[in-house]
Amino acid sequence: MSWIDIGHIDDIPLRGARVVKTPVGCVGLFRTGEAEVFAASNSCPHKGGPLAEGIVHGQKITCPLHNWVFDLNSGEAIGEDARIATYPVRLEAGRILLDGAAVGKRSAA
Repeated sequence: MSWIDIGHIDDIPLRGARVVKTPVGCVGLFRTGEAEVFAASNSCPHKGGPLAEGIVHGQKITCPLHNWVFDLNSGEAIGEDARIATYPVRLEAGRILLDGAAVGKRSAA
C-alpha cells in the first residue's frame, strides 16, 4: 500500500466531512467518531450529489440532493441498488493516511 498523509483528524469536524483532491479525482473524508474516519467517493451515483455536503450519522452518509443513504464501511446504498467506492484509510498519531494506490485503482476502473 502507498499511504498518503492527507491531514490531521482535527481538520474534519466530528460528524462532518471534507474533500481531498487526488490525481484521479475527489475523495470524501467522513469523520464519524473521535478517532474514526472513512474515505469514499464524493459523488452520489444517483444524480452526482456532493456527498461531503451531506449528513454524517452513525457510520453512514446521506446525500444532500435526494437523501440516498450509504454505509461508509461497504459503500452500499441502503434501500437502493447502488454503491459508492470506499478506500482504505488509517490514523497514526492523529494524522489521516489514505491508500493512494487503492484510490488510483478504483477510480481508473
